[in-house]
Amino acid sequence: MNHALLASTEFVPPTTKDFSKWFEEGNWWLGPWQVGPFEFGLNFIYFLVLMALATYLLFFFFAFRKPKVVPGKLQLVAEMGMDFVKENTAMSMIGPRGVAYLGLLSALFFWILAGNIYEIIPGVNFSMNSRLAFPTVVALVAYFAYHAAGIRQHGFFGYLKHSLILPGVPPLLLPLMFLIEFITVFITRPLTLAVRLFANMVAGHFLLSVFFLGTVGMLFSGKVLLMAFSPFAGALAIALVGFELFVAGLQAFIFAVLTASYIGQSIAEDH
Repeated sequence: MNHALLASTEFVPPTTKDFSKWFEEGNWWLGPWQVGPFEFGLNFIYFLVLMALATYLLFFFFAFRKPKVVPGKLQLVAEMGMDFVKENTAMSMIGPRGVAYLGLLSALFFWILAGNIYEIIPGVNFSMNSRLAFPTVVALVAYFAYHAAGIRQHGFFGYLKHSLILPGVPPLLLPLMFLIEFITVFITRPLTLAVRLFANMVAGHFLLSVFFLGTVGMLFSGKVLLMAFSPFAGALAIALVGFELFVAGLQAFIFAVLTASYIGQSIAEDH
C-alpha cells in the first residue's frame, strides 16, 4: 500500500487554530521580531486581545466621560451593568463589605464578556478565551485577590488556619480534612475557574462551526434531500448564535460570582 497516500489522507482532528487560519494565512500579522531570547509579534489571538481591550475601555470611556443626573442610553446601560454586578455578585456573595471589591468584580465580568462576545461577531467568530492562557491569567488574578483579601482580614497564619482547619472536626480526621481543604482552596479553585471558561468557549465555537458548515455542505451537496433540510439546519445555526450570546454573558457572570464567593469565604469570620 502506498504509505505516502495514507499520510496525505490521514485524518487531522480540528483545533481552535482552524478558526484563525484566515487571519494568519492572509498575513494579517506583524513581526515576529527577535529581541534577545524573546520573540514578539501580532497574531490573530493578540489582535483579539487588543480588540477586547479597546471595546472594554471605549465603552466605559464614552459611557462616563460626561456623566449626567439623567443618564443617556450608553450611560444607562453601563450603570445597569455595574448595578447588576454589584447586586448579584458583590452584595449577594460577600455582603456590605462587597462594595470594596466591586471594582475587581466588575473588571473581571466586563473583561471576560468583552473577550467572549467576539465569538459571534461576523468575520471574527472567535473568543480569546478559547485559548487556555487567557482564562488562566484572569483565574490567577482572582486567585491572588481572594488570598490577599483573606490574609488582610486574618493575617497570614490566621488565614491558613481559617482556610485549612475546619472547626468541630474530630482530631483523627484533621489530617485528611486539612489535605482536602488545601487541595480545594489552593489548587483546584484556579484550575476550575480557568478550565470552565475555556471549555465552554471552545465548545461554543465548534458547535457553531458544525451547524454553519453543515448547512453550507447540505446546501451545495447536490442531493435533494439534504438540500431540502439545509434551511432547517441554517435556522438552528442562527438560533445557536443567540444561545452562544447567552453563554458568553453567563460565563462572565459565573466567573465573577465564584470569585466573589471565594472572597466572601476568605474574609468571613467563621465557616
